Amino acid sequence: MGRPDAISGFAAGSGGHVDAPRSRVGGFGGGFFAIFVPGDLTFDIEPLLKSEYHVPMPDPLDHSEGLRVTMEQAAILIALDQRGDVALCRSAADVSAAMDTGRIAAIMHIEGAEAIGPDLAELDVLYAAGLRSVGPVWSRNTIFAHGVPFTYPADGDTGPGLTDTGKALARRVQELGMVFDTSHLNMAGFWDVAELGLPLVATHSNAHAICPHSRNLTDDQLRAVGETGGMVGLNFVTAFLRPDGQMRPEGAFEHMIRHLDHMIGLAGEDHVALGSDFDGGVMPAEIGSVSGLNALRGAMRDAGYGDALISKICHENWLSCLRTCLRG
Repeated sequence: MGRPDAISGFAAGSGGHVDAPRSRVGGFGGGFFAIFVPGDLTFDIEPLLKSEYHVPMPDPLDHSEGLRVTMEQAAILIALDQRGDVALCRSAADVSAAMDTGRIAAIMHIEGAEAIGPDLAELDVLYAAGLRSVGPVWSRNTIFAHGVPFTYPADGDTGPGLTDTGKALARRVQELGMVFDTSHLNMAGFWDVAELGLPLVATHSNAHAICPHSRNLTDDQLRAVGETGGMVGLNFVTAFLRPDGQMRPEGAFEHMIRHLDHMIGLAGEDHVALGSDFDGGVMPAEIGSVSGLNALRGAMRDAGYGDALISKICHENWLSCLRTCLRG
């Protein structure tokens, strides 16, 4: 999809999981709008339908390709902001203001920092353009860190963590006042972030105890999220929800509450939110797209969650986390 098509498609209704019309139906107030560079990735879902699998990730991406695609996607988000379709938010106050006026609050996020070189110069430019959240890896390795492959059953103990350049990136992210996202980092990288003293934020991860997938967080990791004042956002992708780890739409919705219960029990109710990962994988059949968020709210009520806890999970906890992490 080219830039004009992506912009008009968001306003009129796209073929993906998130657009303006379906956001209104689902009561979607906003979230992290991820910039992702696919490179030559060809992701075959068939292995993720088996009882066991290991999907190795592609080789690291060339920096020039990462920078080119990142700039193209950032330009789309900026254009959507200029049109009034979303509000590009640089602070928690911006998010609150957007929600008060009925605009979709968009936090610019990069998943896999392939656009940033070892001297980190591009980070400062992207920050000036509105970037407020950085994931140093998608599952593909970068100069900053090692990601986890898609493996089931397994945990995230898959190799070394942050490189020296990755640690410098984390420090600079903290200096600028941004979110440093540990989702897709392997276990060693996660604990490296903890040692640097940053809040442990996993924007879209689940409980390994419920679904033993390499992408999910162990009980020790979930406790650390709460102890550092961080956040874990429930990932809706079915392979990370279902106890059998399969990327199937049926039978996943019922496990969302199990993951929430487990994560709240370990991280605390102030440190668990929604992470979705829309357009990142197969969604539960009961949700389908952003228009189906009301079904999840209903499931939380049916599970005995009160209005105050539902509000925390749906938006208040993220606002609190952003107040901690963001400064501009």
